[in-house]
Amino acid sequence: MSERVNPFANVHQDPPLFTTKPKAAKPVDEETVARLAEEHKFPSRQAAKPPKTERRKPRIHRTGRNVQFNAKATMETINKIYKLADERGVPLGELLKLAVDALEREGVSR
Repeated sequence: MSERVNPFANVHQDPPLFTTKPKAAKPVDEETVARLAEEHKFPSRQAAKPPKTERRKPRIHRTGRNVQFNAKATMETINKIYKLADERGVPLGELLKLAVDALEREGVSR
């Protein structure tokens, strides 16, 4: 009968030592890269911070209106709408109703 080989026969040896590799030096410094990117109009990957805009106070009016109407407009037009609503002290839906009524009275059509 033959004997089996002991798989743990060499366990008493010391394990090999592993060390971390030193970091490789950067081939080009960051200032040079930034200067070249600027010269060649290469945009940064960092997102540009949006300009801070003045926040309006929330408008909470209980009017019974329950249908939403969305429209795209320029910031100038939106500011005019909010200014008119604030001057009259009415919600935006009421201002829209007043504007539509005024257009109907004038008979404006294209």
